Amino acid sequence: MAPHFIIGLPKKYSSKGNKCVPPTNDFIIGTWHVTHSSLPLWKGKCNVNITYEILPADSSGVTRIDDIVKYQAIGSTKIKTVHGVDRPTPQNQGAWDWRGKGLLMFASSHWECLGFGHTDDGNQWIVTYFTKTLFTPAGIDIYSRNKDGLSQTTIDGILEALKNLENEEILEFANNIFQIPQN
Repeated sequence: MAPHFIIGLPKKYSSKGNKCVPPTNDFIIGTWHVTHSSLPLWKGKCNVNITYEILPADSSGVTRIDDIVKYQAIGSTKIKTVHGVDRPTPQNQGAWDWRGKGLLMFASSHWECLGFGHTDDGNQWIVTYFTKTLFTPAGIDIYSRNKDGLSQTTIDGILEALKNLENEEILEFANNIFQIPQN
């Protein structure tokens, strides 16, 4: 039996379809490998991974997530990092507002979980949607817990589910997905 992929639309389109029932924080925390993307900032990059770690609640009681992205330019051994903190977006469960740390403290972005799940071989996946920022256009990423990524069947199923949302923006992203090398 083929796996079923439940993927929803970003909140801005939720009146036109279902929004993803988000994963728990326990599912999100840990390291994820960004194996596929429509975001041009990942072209020419490899070994992109994101590690999420729960931070103590802030003074208002909001749980935040430490967010560290690591990547390399293809052909380089130098590892670059981007560090920030994610805060839950009010009234949008499964969505997060990212703010950079250090020199990037002026940078911010918004991301949402569109879908997530488990594969038959024990791997996990998440599809994330990022809104446009000063530095990047909007786009989607596909994460895998396993550095080796997801099977082609799983990727095809995720892309088909994205296309079945019948949303012009999401369809464009799905049609422009590229694989990010992991080595």
